[in-house]
Amino acid sequence: MLPKPKKHWTPQHWASWKPFGIGEQYPNNYWEVFRAIWLSRDKLPYAWNILDKGVCDGCALGTTGMKDWTLDGIHLCNVRLRLLRMNTMPAFDAVLLADVSQLQKQKSAQLRDLGRLPYPMIRQRGEKGFRRVSWDEALGVISDRIHSTTPDRLSFYVTSRGTVNETYYATQKAVRAMGSNNIDNAARICHSPSTAGLKAALGAGATTCSYKDWIGTDLLVFIGSNVANNQPVTVKYLHYAKKAGTKIVVINTYREPGMERYWVPSIVESAVFGTKFAEDFFLINMGGDIAFLNGTIKHIIANNWVDQSFIDLYTDGFAQLKASLENQSWEELERLSGTSRESMYAFAKMVKEANKAVFVWSMGITQHECGEDNVRSIINLALTKGFVGREGCGLMPIRGHSGVQGGAEMGCYATVFPGGKPITPENAAQLSQHWGFEVPASKGLIAPEMINAAHQGQLDVLVSVGGNFLEVLPEPDYVEAALKQIPLRVHIDIVLSSQMLVEPADTVVLLPATTRYEIPGGVTETNTERRVIFSPEIPGPRIGEARPEWEVFLELARRVKPDLADKLAFVDTAAIRQEIAQVVPQYAGIQHLQQAGDQFQYGGSHLCFGWNFPTPDGKAHFGVLVPRERELPEGYFLLATRRGKQFNSMVQERKDAITGAMREAVLMNAADAALLGLKDSDRVILKNDLGELFCQVYIAPIQSGNLQVHWPEGNVLLDKSKRSLEGVPDYNAIVRLEKI
Repeated sequence: MLPKPKKHWTPQHWASWKPFGIGEQYPNNYWEVFRAIWLSRDKLPYAWNILDKGVCDGCALGTTGMKDWTLDGIHLCNVRLRLLRMNTMPAFDAVLLADVSQLQKQKSAQLRDLGRLPYPMIRQRGEKGFRRVSWDEALGVISDRIHSTTPDRLSFYVTSRGTVNETYYATQKAVRAMGSNNIDNAARICHSPSTAGLKAALGAGATTCSYKDWIGTDLLVFIGSNVANNQPVTVKYLHYAKKAGTKIVVINTYREPGMERYWVPSIVESAVFGTKFAEDFFLINMGGDIAFLNGTIKHIIANNWVDQSFIDLYTDGFAQLKASLENQSWEELERLSGTSRESMYAFAKMVKEANKAVFVWSMGITQHECGEDNVRSIINLALTKGFVGREGCGLMPIRGHSGVQGGAEMGCYATVFPGGKPITPENAAQLSQHWGFEVPASKGLIAPEMINAAHQGQLDVLVSVGGNFLEVLPEPDYVEAALKQIPLRVHIDIVLSSQMLVEPADTVVLLPATTRYEIPGGVTETNTERRVIFSPEIPGPRIGEARPEWEVFLELARRVKPDLADKLAFVDTAAIRQEIAQVVPQYAGIQHLQQAGDQFQYGGSHLCFGWNFPTPDGKAHFGVLVPRERELPEGYFLLATRRGKQFNSMVQERKDAITGAMREAVLMNAADAALLGLKDSDRVILKNDLGELFCQVYIAPIQSGNLQVHWPEGNVLLDKSKRSLEGVPDYNAIVRLEKI
């Protein structure tokens, strides 16, 4: 049993003795509540029901209503409150799109605030804007274009913006019925290295533990993850973890203020005095994770702190890892990690002293060329002590978006079928037999490859559900040029985005979608801890002719393949869940979810429980990892991109309430700034061979030699050709800095 949190107040954990942190920089969460009420004042009963009965469409914490399965009490964060208005806002007047010349000058945040997309609309080459059309005409245009080309010249992308399991499943089935595996989703550009790394090492490609394991474990480690910003409800878990005696440690390039302390609004003690979270920060270079973790393991081995019994009985590859580490010098590991062997020893000692530990990571680990190796280095460290498959232990790639965990598991992926099965002739044949039509057996185009194909004139149709390639992929000018070459672009969304307004090569079609709360029959979401949760339909206002995406894709497929019409129809979402249960073994039970509160956690509370690893040999596998050499020319810096006050690429404020940094800020080490004669707010230019970005210096506790700028602003400095093995773009760069 894990220790329980102490019930009495614990002043040693307080962030400040000043009531309510007066004068401190942190989000005013109470103001967010009043702001949300004001913005949705025209739909308050509906807004309340969404919050009270629906499953959160923010991060992949997966709160149902304002409760979850980890702790009692109210669970409501500013991310969800900021998204609320998108669910309650009225439609804009379709006449607004008659001439888009002025709209093209607006930022995405301004376009979102115009209101919901109400009707199907179409724009053709040479026209100033869009005109309203019927669903029949819009789908006719799309199906005719698909008929006139070949499956290899089609592509489909589905974002995680509130997207649900039923939509993912029906969409990928429809696309494969049309003969293509060119379908991908937002999981591709965030946690695909995590899935690959976990599957290779453990045989299980998802989070191995539960959120409850955070509270009372001995050691909770966050690596390249900032949950205070991206999963704000979890700060409540961190507060109680501290009260249960858990030591919290952060490994990162920047000493994230929200991971250091936070004022948790729903806990009186923390709301008044705040809570100190991380006891130690280990600041490393951008991309220095493998070197730092290899050094940690090197210390653990040298001091005989490993769990040798676990290693001997349940793992393979440790001897090879040990031999490789012996050949990695301390000087090399220090240089590449950006920190000292003494720091690595301090962290190794914490790991040694822990009987239980949980490791949490996110985009700071995966969005690198070596993303898969970064993940494997964390797994290596966990395996040295058997920190997996038991209570209070685990490996957690924490998800930032509410639909992304289920995306690949439903098969909405260019490289796997439903259930995460690889695309092979054998698996294609099995799926063909089940569905009653031929399923393509070769891998499709992943998201970045779709843009490359478009740029080379090899794509005739792009259908994008949500998302905005212009703002999520490197080299935005290249992306825009690619979009301008696609004969037919179809954008299915609830609001306008900048990529919709890119000039058409021939035709652009806009289709209005429903939110998850508007879908008849209700839907399901899979959260980070593998919990499949039912979100009911919320009665209330409906927008124009908006339709659920799953219905749209199946109707489109029936038009393209009329001979398969009887195989491409579901009566309702319950029928989709019935089929998911048959096709995706780990989702057996989804067919029984039908009302608010219904849920199950596939695989149980812990995957690999009892150290039973679903690998071919039944063992967990260490990986031999060598840190990548990287030359940093004199006068250059390592640059990472970061999130501010935003959800995915949806920027909500110019100022980040946690750090105090504006969107144009470049976070910089004080000593580095002094060497260059720079001070706060000085204007500078960041440059490399790809582009330049005008910034203002923001002195911050960041590792020397490193800089951080906001994403997507920093995408102009990123190299589209740098991707991980799974296709995740490298959202980091090397730049020089010039004072203006």
